[in-house]
Amino acid sequence: MKKLVNDPRRVVREMLEGLADLNPGLALLDAEDVVVRAALPVPEHRPVAVLSGGGAGHEPAHAGYVGPGMLAGAIAGDVFTSPSVDAVLAGIRAAAGPRGALLVVKNYTGDRLNFGLAAALATAEGIPTKLVVVADDAALHETVAPERRRGIAGTVLVHKVAGAAAEAGLDLDAVLAEAEAASSAVVTMGVALGACTVPAAGVPGFALGEDEMELGLGIHGEQGVRRAPMAPADAIVATILDTLVADAGLREGDQVALLVNGLGGTPPMELSVVARAALAGLRDRGIAVPRGWAGNFMTALEMPGCSISLMRLDAARLARLDAPASAPAWPGGGMLAPRATVATPADPAPGHPEPGPLAPALRRVALAVAAALEAEEAALTALDSHAGDGDLGLSMARGAAAIRALPEGAFATPASALSAMAQALRRAIAGSSGPFYATALLRAAQVLGDRDADHAGWAEAFRQSVAAIGELGGARPGDRTMLDALHPAAEAFAATPASPAAAWDAALAAAQAGTAATATMRPRLGRAAYLGDRALGQPDAGAGAVLVWMQAIQRSLG
Repeated sequence: MKKLVNDPRRVVREMLEGLADLNPGLALLDAEDVVVRAALPVPEHRPVAVLSGGGAGHEPAHAGYVGPGMLAGAIAGDVFTSPSVDAVLAGIRAAAGPRGALLVVKNYTGDRLNFGLAAALATAEGIPTKLVVVADDAALHETVAPERRRGIAGTVLVHKVAGAAAEAGLDLDAVLAEAEAASSAVVTMGVALGACTVPAAGVPGFALGEDEMELGLGIHGEQGVRRAPMAPADAIVATILDTLVADAGLREGDQVALLVNGLGGTPPMELSVVARAALAGLRDRGIAVPRGWAGNFMTALEMPGCSISLMRLDAARLARLDAPASAPAWPGGGMLAPRATVATPADPAPGHPEPGPLAPALRRVALAVAAALEAEEAALTALDSHAGDGDLGLSMARGAAAIRALPEGAFATPASALSAMAQALRRAIAGSSGPFYATALLRAAQVLGDRDADHAGWAEAFRQSVAAIGELGGARPGDRTMLDALHPAAEAFAATPASPAAAWDAALAAAQAGTAATATMRPRLGRAAYLGDRALGQPDAGAGAVLVWMQAIQRSLG
């Protein structure tokens, strides 16, 4: 287990200390793991205090939702363990006044017992305290009665509704009524792609194969309702939405708020893909989504996966979601509108000159280069993975497809062929390879222009294209880049005017020697430079790609 912790027995306290240090609007009780709003008014002037909490490991829940418009306080237990009665009671005493407190409790036995007893003790002390229990896990619809379902990420939306009601000055019974209605209006279902590791345990809670996922899990590292084969994101979202819509009884014309929640190990990229699919699936069902959020709201440590929550809306509940709140983890906003798209400006329509005598040969060579790059995709990926990010093979394959797609007219003359390939590669290849190859080909096209395609012209075009790459990227021979293959190749080609084939043979031999030499060069540019001596032992991937297309040209010339 590798985690950025000191002592698992102190991880919760140290986490809360860091949170309070970073957020001056929060205060930490000195003797309990409880966060409350800083600078609360005197008890007699306090509104109803909405508090929540539970085991740690769900960050940013629950302390991240302490602030005006949401929670007055949050109580943390050990990781995935309910806080003690004394801790909850201390939180009530610290945050509430005579108007009382509402405890938002997720439907787990430990939470219900400890928060429930604390509420009774606080009430006996003169602080009227009531509970609302959230049981939003729709995945359990065939397993347990509705009142015995788990409380999961939909709890965050209940925090927001209850907090806004309290901030508006409602009394305890009215805040409770709105919180209970919000709890009844929200459903959630999750999916996990792997397990998490509790610091005190040191091992993952379960094991999943590469082609497996867990559907319908809670937020404590446990397994789900069922294990299923891994599927694309759209299919996973469709499965979840089918369950949520049916369980909530949603119909065409209904309105919901959407919460796409990461479980701790899912990057924002994937959460946005899920949100896109969820919005599309709801709209296809005729269900309006005026508010939506995606991010980490209630996690399970570092578990990879997500959950989707839907809260049925009416005008009053929508107003509560829109009410101001300044808790550290609440993103606010959430207002949605149809996706805005703007037409992409098109490139000027290219004109092609009359085909010259080299047109068939130019196209034949270009297609041979494309075929070679496609055939070597896996090899280039493996080579790039040694010291780069492993995307070179895919980039070259995309470039090959772009070359194949060029019309025959693009190969009318050497200059038109080079220019057309430059534009195609610029659009098709991301990362550094696209700009480098596009710049080189454009420079070569400019050098050739309308001049005769003799050896001197080709040699000058080759030299200038190599120079253009160096000017764009700042590299020089010896820096362990594609220039270590291209520069000696251009020089050898210029020095061998006997015939095109002989000149290219000399160029290829020089490129091969230059590429081999990169295996012992310490990189000075690009991602490989970050590895230092760890990059040694394998040739540079960019130089290796140069060999692939140069060898294809050699075969075509032969």
